Amino acid sequence: MSTRTRTQNSILNIVTGLGGYVINTILGFVCRIVFIRCLTAEYLGISGLFTNILTMLSLAELGIGNAIVFALYKPLAIKDESKIASLMRYYAKAYRIIGIVVAIFGLCMIPFLRVVIKNPPHIKENLYVIYIIYLFNTSSSYFFSYKGSLIMADQQNYIVTGLNYIITILQSIVQMIYLLCTKEYMGYLIIQTIGILSNNLIISYIANKKYPYIKSKDVSPLKQDEKKSLTSNIKALTIWKLSGLLVNNTDNIIITYFNGLATVGLSSNYTLLSTTLNTLLNQIFNGIGASVGNYNAVESRDKKIELFNFINSINFWLFGWATLGIVVLSSDIVEICFGKNYVLPFSIPCVIGLNFYMIGMQSAVWTYKNAMGLFRQGRYLLIVTAILNLILSLALGKLWGLFGILFATTISRLLTNTWYDPYVVYKYGLEEDPKQYFKKYINLFLLLIITILGTLFLCSFINMPYIYKIIIKFLVCIIFPNIIFYIYFYRKKEFLYFKDFINKLINLILKK
Repeated sequence: MSTRTRTQNSILNIVTGLGGYVINTILGFVCRIVFIRCLTAEYLGISGLFTNILTMLSLAELGIGNAIVFALYKPLAIKDESKIASLMRYYAKAYRIIGIVVAIFGLCMIPFLRVVIKNPPHIKENLYVIYIIYLFNTSSSYFFSYKGSLIMADQQNYIVTGLNYIITILQSIVQMIYLLCTKEYMGYLIIQTIGILSNNLIISYIANKKYPYIKSKDVSPLKQDEKKSLTSNIKALTIWKLSGLLVNNTDNIIITYFNGLATVGLSSNYTLLSTTLNTLLNQIFNGIGASVGNYNAVESRDKKIELFNFINSINFWLFGWATLGIVVLSSDIVEICFGKNYVLPFSIPCVIGLNFYMIGMQSAVWTYKNAMGLFRQGRYLLIVTAILNLILSLALGKLWGLFGILFATTISRLLTNTWYDPYVVYKYGLEEDPKQYFKKYINLFLLLIITILGTLFLCSFINMPYIYKIIIKFLVCIIFPNIIFYIYFYRKKEFLYFKDFINKLINLILKK
């Protein structure tokens, strides 16, 4: 079990997550460029579509993962090995069932593929074989990877994420070499399968070595009241996560239905950028999640509020800056990396940036919601979000095409969880008036709009050869928004908290 402090574990988790992800992201972009040069846009569409379908079928994080991690916090803190072993036995059984269910439902989806893909792609590989490989990669993970949750609950995310990035980086290098030499998609997929299996087996081995008692045959089953509480949390989280997957992963299916696989491939270059930034920035929140859970278990209400305000301000600074980058620079990045033919109208990066910001600004809220175990509040609301998103996507997709489908997600989120989740955290977790959060949210959003407009105005004066123009635009996007944000925050309590945190961090490093 972890013997480091909360701060040390958080730093290790964040550094490993950010460092590994930056390297992996750069390599991922290079790999994508190689992919596009060696294969057609239809392969990108296939990849995006099958990933979305299987993510919706996937139950990996539909409540069980978060519920078990939350349940493990206390027994790990007091080193209750018997309780940990009991929870993991329950967890293992649940995940084996999930793996089988995902495989069965995935196979049942095969006859319906032709309904979604009205115009079959012009590829030499069998579409069903490709789908089955994707299905195997998804379903097989449940028989091994669940043990990674134990390591993460013990505030050692750096072990899981570090290994994942090492294997992914090696996998990407081999895939690029293979594509350049053969231009064959099937071998590319098989290399991916080998990488996924290797990661799962190694994580399982590490968990068995670190926590040998979880392999004991003499494990007491959970008590009935413990099962009841855990099951209740799992049900709540399952509803919440399933609805979230329906909101986040139906767009590519609807885009395919209205516009075809090629449009999915075009839009995926933009969504790849936003997803990359979202995952990168969330390495910070993933890194502090377990430590925030520990902090909230022992600190006073005022301390909890102080920490939340600090995390929420950092949340805005990071995601606001990234949103500005998506709106101002994403088309330039797509043109440089993939070619002018892949550039979409300016309205597309605007709506993608808006969706990115709305989801990103929930990171601090969701970190606290999970840390406080507020799983049951609002569990049915996201079903409303999913239904709204589906109805609006079909209606607006027919009216406005790709923009309408993406904007439907904006509207459905704005009407539901964008306001409700912060309400729950403030009302039931922090026991504060939620109006404080919403007033700050509106002020920060207006600040971001003004900053984006100011950046676009400054960039409009740049008139020079293309490559130099892009470099200057990058510099403007780095310098101008951060100056504006600094002016806004530097006298606020959150900034003083940040300065104190940095001083403590420097002292900790110097002591090392």
